[in-house]
Amino acid sequence: MSGFKEISIKSVNTIRTLAVDMIQKANSGHPGLPMGAAPMAYVLFKNHLKADPSDPAWFDRDRFVLSAGHGSALLYSMLHLSGFDVTMDDLKNFRQWKSRTPGHPEFGMTAGVETTTGPLGQGIANGVGMAIAERMLASRFNRPGFEIVDHYTYVLTGDGCLMEGVAAEAASLAGHLRLGKLIYLYDSNDISLDGPTSLTFTEDIAKRYESYGFQVITVKNGDTDLEGIDRAINEAKADTGRPSLIIIKTTIGYGSPNKSGKSDSHGAPLGADEVALVKKNFGMDPEKTFFVDEDVKKDFSSIAENGKKAKKAWTEMFSKYASSDPELAGLFKSMDHLELAENIENIMPKFETGTKIATRTANGKVLAALGKAVPWLMGGDADLSCSTKTAISGEKWISWDDFSGRNIHYGVREHAMGAIANGISFHGGFKPFTATFFSFVDYMRPPVRLAALSKIGTVFIFTHDSLAVGEDGPTHQPVEQLASLRCIPGLVTMRPADANETSVAWKYILENKDQPVALILTRQDVPVIDRKINAPAVDALKGGYVISDCNDPEIIIIATGSEVSIALSAAEKLRKEGKKVRVVNMFSAEIFEKQSAEYKEKVLPSSISKRIIVEAGSPFGWHKYAKTEGVIIGVDSFGVSAPGDTVLANFGFTVENIINTVNKL
Repeated sequence: MSGFKEISIKSVNTIRTLAVDMIQKANSGHPGLPMGAAPMAYVLFKNHLKADPSDPAWFDRDRFVLSAGHGSALLYSMLHLSGFDVTMDDLKNFRQWKSRTPGHPEFGMTAGVETTTGPLGQGIANGVGMAIAERMLASRFNRPGFEIVDHYTYVLTGDGCLMEGVAAEAASLAGHLRLGKLIYLYDSNDISLDGPTSLTFTEDIAKRYESYGFQVITVKNGDTDLEGIDRAINEAKADTGRPSLIIIKTTIGYGSPNKSGKSDSHGAPLGADEVALVKKNFGMDPEKTFFVDEDVKKDFSSIAENGKKAKKAWTEMFSKYASSDPELAGLFKSMDHLELAENIENIMPKFETGTKIATRTANGKVLAALGKAVPWLMGGDADLSCSTKTAISGEKWISWDDFSGRNIHYGVREHAMGAIANGISFHGGFKPFTATFFSFVDYMRPPVRLAALSKIGTVFIFTHDSLAVGEDGPTHQPVEQLASLRCIPGLVTMRPADANETSVAWKYILENKDQPVALILTRQDVPVIDRKINAPAVDALKGGYVISDCNDPEIIIIATGSEVSIALSAAEKLRKEGKKVRVVNMFSAEIFEKQSAEYKEKVLPSSISKRIIVEAGSPFGWHKYAKTEGVIIGVDSFGVSAPGDTVLANFGFTVENIINTVNKL
């Protein structure tokens, strides 16, 4: 083998046996993919992947995403052998309680893991986001002789990933943008969990990806042809004008005498007897588990050595770059760390009392101000910017030949939009936001959930937040969406009551960089609340706060978003009738729940049992605050097509209905 020595096959087989040992010891896992895909992983890490295992967060490293996250035993084996901080004990603790080697890769838990994957197709779209971020940063910072941003994104994917709709959405955009440094390694083994892919998946993948604008390369024997895999990756890297799909034909469970090529090897341990046969098949001692020979260790040592050299060369280049242009180098560092240059309160627009403005419109004005002061803020929308008002004014839209802008046209691809934005967050250098109508959150729930699971700072903006959408009817009128987002652990859901609370929301968003936020905004105009007679907007940063009060309150009205204004009007009239009413604005229940017990009791005293909740959405989840005597004015059906004010009135979101409800209490 020119370019590869006999030790290479031994190293590949060691990857395979480590993976099957991990899965066998855990009595759980997916051995088929690691056994089939080990050669492509070996060639990639050995000859192509630019990474320093001693500094896995080095900015200009290549990114490797295991989109087929069920094959995590392959990734952990590669990370261990390549010198990352993944020990043999970590491998032995695969899939166990508080292990650093969980069943599917989780961002932030294991050195060298770039994304959280497992839900198929997500990694494909994450990779698109990473490649976009690389191009955007390169367009800003690279100068002749100083290619300080110059890395590839590699994604190992499988048949299941390519079946998912999000993969098609993301690949379509990747081809359109001509992301030449994005390379998919497709482990094409023709097997899925239920059996052969011929049951459901018979399309011509090569033609499909060629139609997207990809370079498509095929390796006919991915089980042993290391040279062929190496040539294919070099060919992919050489075409900088197109993303590449390398179709590598493999055998699932390769090396297993009885389960090779069968769906049995996809998602269950091979069994002790079969593991022994696999090791005999590879000329290895079946009595030895988790064994790595010294010559294999030496073979893999070049990966760490090459990575250190690459990082050292980059560090020296960056030092010269900083000397030649210290201002630009300083900006690069600040974007790498998402640093705020000044006190955010000085940037935010203030909105005058006595006016009405939709919170989506106010948000657009906030983004315009932030765009000038926060260079790492960028965003995009699902073909709706003229309605969501989320384009950063003064900034260009990126295109295949110009990545210097900070706005992205995602097209009508909500699912891919969310997952691509997560990829940008995973990559670093930018804080991305997405935007679409709130009812369409259901198209992009997987990336919202994964952002929360991964603890990354993607911002999900949803406008047209309630029945007030009006004539577009129940398909576009969100009802259950607020409750469903509040169920996601780690996600902060914000529903500002007015324009000034929308500004305050961004203070929280920018200062809390590792937490995803769903920002819920109105289409209709809402009054700018008079803060001279009501609590200041900044109190929203406590999540829930007393916005209007009286002495010795006996009744609490809790409201959110556009309903806060009508709650305030109702409270004013009720007080004239002698009712002692407090109004609480629950801007974000998640932030409120993080406050001290004393603060929460002060806002919502347990002694006040008469409570009314007012929110133009599902009542689900509000009983926690309503208690046994409370009443919830919510929506327990789908909406109706009619003018927004008419719909709200008929569903009870009026001052009069709140007053009547209080009087009934």
